[in-house]
Amino acid sequence: MNDRMFDSPVFVKSGSNFIQEIACIEDALEFLYEWPKNRRGLIYDTALRACQRAFDSDYPRSAARDAFCGFAKSAKILEGLSAPPPWMTSVGGRGGLAV
Repeated sequence: MNDRMFDSPVFVKSGSNFIQEIACIEDALEFLYEWPKNRRGLIYDTALRACQRAFDSDYPRSAARDAFCGFAKSAKILEGLSAPPPWMTSVGGRGGLAV
């Protein structure tokens, strides 16, 4: 298991109808780096610093995840999914779409 994986993924709205899974520190950092500059603020900065610290050191992943969730909630993009939607799970243990 990747030592940078979150205990459980965070789901965020990205675009009008697209839900993105944030499963690890790298996913969170990529999402934050791409966030529009005109929509950044103190909560964004806190989430970014927490994720960078978790990536660079032994800062707790859970704290980085919580900071990212706080950012997503404040930006109104947090999706309250407790499990991945059925279309995101593997089919027949192989992942992806069944053929």
